[in-house]
Amino acid sequence: MTETLGINAGEPPVERTVLCIGDIHGYFSKLQSLWANLEATVGAAAFTTALVVFLGDYCDRGPQTREVLEFLISLPSRYPNQSHVFLCGNHDLAFAAFVGALPPPPDGSPFSATWSEFERSKVREGWFEGEGYESMHVQGRRWGGLIQDKWNPKKNMPYKGSIYDAGPTFESYSVPHGSPDLVKAVPDHHKVFLANLAWVHEEDSVWIDHLEQRIRCKLIAVHAGFAKTKNIDEQLSSLKAKDTSIPKVENLSGRRNVWNIPEELRNEPIILVSGHHGKLHIDGLRLVIDEGGGMEQNPLAAIVLPSMKIVRDTDNIVACR
Repeated sequence: MTETLGINAGEPPVERTVLCIGDIHGYFSKLQSLWANLEATVGAAAFTTALVVFLGDYCDRGPQTREVLEFLISLPSRYPNQSHVFLCGNHDLAFAAFVGALPPPPDGSPFSATWSEFERSKVREGWFEGEGYESMHVQGRRWGGLIQDKWNPKKNMPYKGSIYDAGPTFESYSVPHGSPDLVKAVPDHHKVFLANLAWVHEEDSVWIDHLEQRIRCKLIAVHAGFAKTKNIDEQLSSLKAKDTSIPKVENLSGRRNVWNIPEELRNEPIILVSGHHGKLHIDGLRLVIDEGGGMEQNPLAAIVLPSMKIVRDTDNIVACR
């Protein structure tokens, strides 16, 4: 296998291990198993100095959101030589909106200005109307609401409280679903973690095995992807600004419209990695790492770079050592 420099050709090659971890969705036990399997796969030396990119959606569906957040918050002190990136997923944004951890809109508008775009769905989704709703972003109201439908045909499972399946997150903090008491039950350091989540991350000089070569690329990580119909620089600017005046952030919530690498990025050696889509999909430099999708029966997966190896919580790596 030959080495080709995608960017920064004048720099010495440093093949740092990069671990991209898919959507956890409150499954702490899966996260623990995956973490152990990742260390066993790459070895202690590479693991302790790795760049670890968590692709978002730490809450909802699974039963242990609180434990997941405690684990993630502890990582910088437990692994001081690792680098950690914690991306914001659409579920995390909605959770943050409910507990008052979203930054205010940069244009000075109130969060109530985000309601109108989804108003037609208000009754069916049973938006939250308890204490504090007047100053809440629309996604927080949807997250804390009680949806009328009992069955989610897209997921082939019952709804867990709201359209976001937020019931288990409330319960992990010992609060009934939809209760405004969650705001007090969530510890301040959890709110700080939610407030500080990155909406996008760019990393220069990441190695990847691609087309029988090991090449050095730029990596862009964003929870869902980039819209193919919008200018990339504008999308990056909005994401870096954390523009909470937007009712629905497509880069965190979109589906088909953010699935592929936009043409703007195709001519550059850029890895685009996301979670969100409930699938494991590798297409050239487009990586979608969300095999679990928040479903109890599915594994939690990660990808190791540069090797492109997929590691799951269900692998028996540790037991076989």
